[in-house]
Amino acid sequence: MMHPLHDYVAKQLADKLKSRRVVVWYDDRAEFQPFVDEVRDGPRTSSELAAVSVGGAKAMLAEYAGSMFELRSVIEPHVSGDMPETVIVYMPGCTRDRRASVLMELEKAGTTWEPQLKQLGKNVLLQKYTLGVVDEMLPYDRKVSYRDLARAAEDNSGSEPPSILKSIFHDTGGNDALLAAWLVSDVRDAEIVTKEASGELAKLVKARLGLELAADAPLTKLRAITLRYLLAGEFRLDLSCNPPPSLESIAEPPSANEASAIRDLARHLRTRYPDAYAVLADQVEEGLGLNSADLAADALGAIDTFRFEERALLRHAGDLIATRNFDDALALVAEREHSFWLDRDVARKAQWEAARRMAELGNVAVQVRAAVLKTSGNSADWLDAYVSKDCWYLLDQAQRRLETWIANLDEEPEDRPLGVVRRAYEDACHAMADGFTKALARAGWTVAGALHQTQIFGEVVSHRPKPVAYFLVDAMRFEMGVELAQRLPKPSEVAVKAAVGALPSITPIGMAALMPGAAGSFSVVEQAGKLGALIEDSFLPDLGTRKKFAAARVPKLVDLALDELLSLQSSKLAKKIDGAQLILVRSQEIDHAGETGFTFQARQVMDTVIDNLARAIRKLASAGVEHAVVTADHGHLFFASDRDESMRIDAPGGNTLELHRRCWVGRGGSTPPGSVRVAASALGYASDLEFVFPAASGVFRAGGDLAYHHGGPSLQELVIPVLTVRTSARKSSHPSTGPILASTLPEAITNRIFSVTFTFGDKQLVLGATGIQVRPLLMAAGKQVGAVGMAVDAQFDRTTGCVTLEPNKPVTVAFLLSDESAASLRVVAQDPATDAELYRSPSDIPVRLGV
Repeated sequence: MMHPLHDYVAKQLADKLKSRRVVVWYDDRAEFQPFVDEVRDGPRTSSELAAVSVGGAKAMLAEYAGSMFELRSVIEPHVSGDMPETVIVYMPGCTRDRRASVLMELEKAGTTWEPQLKQLGKNVLLQKYTLGVVDEMLPYDRKVSYRDLARAAEDNSGSEPPSILKSIFHDTGGNDALLAAWLVSDVRDAEIVTKEASGELAKLVKARLGLELAADAPLTKLRAITLRYLLAGEFRLDLSCNPPPSLESIAEPPSANEASAIRDLARHLRTRYPDAYAVLADQVEEGLGLNSADLAADALGAIDTFRFEERALLRHAGDLIATRNFDDALALVAEREHSFWLDRDVARKAQWEAARRMAELGNVAVQVRAAVLKTSGNSADWLDAYVSKDCWYLLDQAQRRLETWIANLDEEPEDRPLGVVRRAYEDACHAMADGFTKALARAGWTVAGALHQTQIFGEVVSHRPKPVAYFLVDAMRFEMGVELAQRLPKPSEVAVKAAVGALPSITPIGMAALMPGAAGSFSVVEQAGKLGALIEDSFLPDLGTRKKFAAARVPKLVDLALDELLSLQSSKLAKKIDGAQLILVRSQEIDHAGETGFTFQARQVMDTVIDNLARAIRKLASAGVEHAVVTADHGHLFFASDRDESMRIDAPGGNTLELHRRCWVGRGGSTPPGSVRVAASALGYASDLEFVFPAASGVFRAGGDLAYHHGGPSLQELVIPVLTVRTSARKSSHPSTGPILASTLPEAITNRIFSVTFTFGDKQLVLGATGIQVRPLLMAAGKQVGAVGMAVDAQFDRTTGCVTLEPNKPVTVAFLLSDESAASLRVVAQDPATDAELYRSPSDIPVRLGV
């Protein structure tokens, strides 16, 4: 039987032999000669290699005795074959020559080893004693031999008894784990006192952290002192400015080793005991008065030791946004998005996400406005810049994503940064609307080469293979169509192009322009005091007349509302559309939400509609309708709040037929400043009507919402998306290597933002399994009522709402409930390619907002 030190060294050496087969072992002080003699059962007697066993590994042992060349010559026969033997080359009294070693080829073929005896001995003793005791046994200035260490490791009756602390904290491994367990709980304090282990504890704290403790003080006091020293120390080490006065009385770590130990232990506390750490850190923060300390936010380091740091840094991000330093704000958010305090508080993480979206909107608003002010081409150039060349539509997308997010927050971001980016968006929209309207007027209210809304049915829908679904989405602006295309499953064939809508951009006119026959005959007229469209001899002022018109001209047409389509069971849907050549699907959710005047609810609904349209397309594909065309009657402008008084224009008066926020229809009257008049005949209509539009982004003093509006000639209102989609029906697929589990499901939904943790696979998941992509959703009565807004420490696509789950790695996602009318819901995880449900919560979760 060998002693513990021999066994430990043998294991280290054996591990290297198993991985590299040849180990060249340099021992410049010949400290390990006794170990080598133990392995060989005696001193070296010959230059020939000796067969030995090390830690269960068989090997040949060669030992240097004065000649490198002689040593190499006796080794080479054992390592020159296709499969070299396992060889230990022991080099007592030799320092490794990294540039010109005679044994360089052996070193490169295998590996080198240069262990320090005292460190290996210390590792062995730490299995028996705590760090403080070991440091007393092995002072840094004391020279010890292999045999000294072997006796100390083997001694069961010497001057130092085995560690009492290790027996008390028997379920922990290592000094940091022991200290952490003591710091977070006093449950073992009585045992420490009874067994008189306070002295050993004080020694451990001194050895590991460099903090002197009075061993006879109460453990409660020692714990408070250690925590304050530890957390204040980490905080101070991370600062790039002078620490606050409250830290002056707290000692600093005496050396870099103790500073590193402080960081390691604090990190261990946050990782192993996150809940306890949060409570303890709050107590220390309050005791030191750090929340009111005068510290520059940009001087705070990369580690959020205390809660106040996260809030100070978020305020700093807001200040950067308010001063238009958008890139710096984005960099700060990216740097901090995985901090300890954010990963455990979804509400705080949501505030940081709001900061990110504010900075993103500010960035694109500045870029677009600068480009707009340089644009002087014709109307076609403006359209091209908006939809493709410069992608100005991304401005509207960034604004919608920000406002939708804010609508779900319980606490709105600070007014100043939010006001700055909202104003930047409005300024960009105003400049864009003013420039495009002027270009449009110069071009005779036409856009050369562009697809017109009236041509969509004849040139796009009628040429698609049958059956085909024709989605008419009220008020879906171009950027929403682009996002819908991105949310459709791969490998769907999707193309998005822009079309120019009919003026005025209001529902009765735009929807009529999408009817069959509109390309050959379309006018905007008045009949019996009503405004409507005239196609051939049919007057279409409302939905009822349009439905009759379409049914009369399209054989085998089925007309469905989006809600009805989503709620139908697959079998009933198949029966309803059986034999149909055209399935007309109508969605009024966006426009209805916007025109109700409830901005908050409208923001929530708009984002959900995009997902529900994608689901409807996939559902029809599963029912055999692979082809679809999706378009809109008009777009919209949707600002954060009511238009300012300075943006409100007096109505033209005269013989008014209809007055909307963004258009006047009638005859006569005036053309108020800030507006433009156009005759119906100039738009190609056989009518004596006249139209007056605000020339930029202003509104008329009229009924209707002051934040959401349409009817005018801005790019956001007039440019509509035309999506052509082919989605092949695919069989549902389920993960073959493990289930998806969900934990932390709430008993009730009491906040619009809440978190759920998903895990893909279980402990038996096979090695080599890869991650899968899922789309987590909130579902109620067949409709989507919410989606993921953030994911913690996981790949998350904000456009598609998909999250990547790696095997056996828990991922926490933050859901946004977007439809508050749902009485209850289920948490669902879908296969994004097929809509197959990979997970569904076992029961309905009631929605009790405000409880």
